[in-house]
Amino acid sequence: MSWNVGQVVNLNVDADEDDTRLDRWLKRKFHGLTQGQIEKACRTGEIRVDGGRAKANTRVKAGQTVRVPPMTAAKGREGGEEDRPRATVKSSDADMIRSLVIYEDDQIIALNKPTGVAVQGGTGTTRHIDAMSRALVDDTAEKPRLVHRLDRDTTGVLILAKTVGSANQLSQLFRSRELDKIYWAVTLGVPHPVAGDIRGWMIKSTGPGSDKEKMRTAEQNEKGAVHALTLYSVVQNAGRKAAWVALKPETGRTHQLRFHMAELGTAILGDGKYTCDREVPSGLAGGLHLHARALRLPNKGGPPIEIVAEMPAHMKQTFEVLGFDEDSAENFFDLRKPRRIR
Repeated sequence: MSWNVGQVVNLNVDADEDDTRLDRWLKRKFHGLTQGQIEKACRTGEIRVDGGRAKANTRVKAGQTVRVPPMTAAKGREGGEEDRPRATVKSSDADMIRSLVIYEDDQIIALNKPTGVAVQGGTGTTRHIDAMSRALVDDTAEKPRLVHRLDRDTTGVLILAKTVGSANQLSQLFRSRELDKIYWAVTLGVPHPVAGDIRGWMIKSTGPGSDKEKMRTAEQNEKGAVHALTLYSVVQNAGRKAAWVALKPETGRTHQLRFHMAELGTAILGDGKYTCDREVPSGLAGGLHLHARALRLPNKGGPPIEIVAEMPAHMKQTFEVLGFDEDSAENFFDLRKPRRIR
């Protein structure tokens, strides 16, 4: 949108912008507007929502009116996204990410993420799902938006939203317990008991020499501690050497499933960060054996949307070696149901 210098603007929030943070909503409307400008205008009461004061993190709702005072784009930030060339995706990467699509409708795109591919960029990471997702839509559409994350070496269902509105709704769902996520893992050893829940407080490691990207057990009153809850059930086991475990995270903490399995003394096969002292059976494939197998989304006016991702090759190989049968997990959304244990 062009700037209206010297003029107050009143804009309505569209249906597909419902539940968007005010600062993000404003930045999409007025490219070049800075966080500092927004926060200052909120503090002084110049930016208002339905006539009332608002904060930068206020979530605007469909149908509300936002009053925007006269402001000038920060120097060097006048150009909007529509004025800049779109980032291009290499043809090989475009073909690759298109091959990962396992479900699509008007609101979302679901991928079966492969191992070794980062979801987002970071230091030294330029090839990632977020950047490549531009190839999933045509040149006139907005780039799909990530609504949750998977670790680089975790495979399986990854959801992207096609619009701001669907991104906001999905983000809410992922923060709540209104959707079901099921992961499959191969563990070293067999969790005991064979079904139950794991709950407790966890926090990122701190201090000299520690891995600051690794979670550790925390006390409830420890600053920065978060509560995590995982439901689990052993589907099959290969004696006492290994097990196929279904996992249902009720919270969405960093490395939650990997941390919880290691806490039980049965770390996930191939996990170099969260380990245990059990011997790795011979003949098994390498790589992290954690797969986001299925996701069930509520669907207004219809049955839930169930999305299932085929297992990666390295887990299929390990299943074959250990004699695990995929068909043993017909109702994998119900972890409370007793399972057949070999």
